[in-house]
Amino acid sequence: MLLLIADLPEKGFSPFLFLTLSFILAFLAILFLQSGIDKLTDYKGNREWLNGHFANSPFKNMVGLLLGTLTLLEMAAGITSAAGAVLVMVTFNLGWSIPGLLLSGVSFLALFLGQRIAKDYPGAASLVPYYMVVVVGLAILAFARAF
Repeated sequence: MLLLIADLPEKGFSPFLFLTLSFILAFLAILFLQSGIDKLTDYKGNREWLNGHFANSPFKNMVGLLLGTLTLLEMAAGITSAAGAVLVMVTFNLGWSIPGLLLSGVSFLALFLGQRIAKDYPGAASLVPYYMVVVVGLAILAFARAF
């Protein structure tokens, strides 16, 4: 069903909900595309840093596998978030926002787990505000999809 901007107030919510969701998705797209591209273009530097970061953790022998997995997750989160932002802004279609938000949430959980395992508690704590952006996006999505 095509949702027109003129119909939004009649449905019980403001067009600013869609704008807010677009901004959240654009934020996540920038964050994860930059991070994923950095991991692709400076794989060696990222690998060396992570080898040191996880040297005394159970992940010390899995850094290469985890870095590759995280890079794929971040690129997927960034691409789907970018597509979701554009579609929400242009067509009010929420379809691509779902995988964008879900992949972003999974990416943050993976990063959070890594920081906790490495006993980098300040680093883990610094991820919480970013994760909350995803939670707010999911709440907006749940509200918008109820109509």
